Amino acid sequence: MTKLTYNNLAFSVVAAGNAWDITRDLATGGSALVGAGLFKGRTADEAMRRAHALIQSIYPVGIKVVGPDVAHPTLVGDLKIVGPNVAHPNFINWNKDSTSFQAN
Repeated sequence: MTKLTYNNLAFSVVAAGNAWDITRDLATGGSALVGAGLFKGRTADEAMRRAHALIQSIYPVGIKVVGPDVAHPTLVGDLKIVGPNVAHPNFINWNKDSTSFQAN
């Protein structure tokens, strides 16, 4: 079993026969299955490289931005109030990985 940390989340990569399982280690002491039977026939180094890439895709690092909903303003007298467009948020990924994740 190999442990890694990404975006302050702990993960374990465990050999399962000739494949690999990835779990997320929860703060409660339990674990959540991320993927099972992955990277069949791959070496430990190749499995870790692929696990890093998969974790980066599943748990992106960034922020959610909610812009204005200019199509549906609210009028209060002569005042036009433009609220957030919560139905269409944008996710902005960071250009760099989390500082807790050491990419190979």
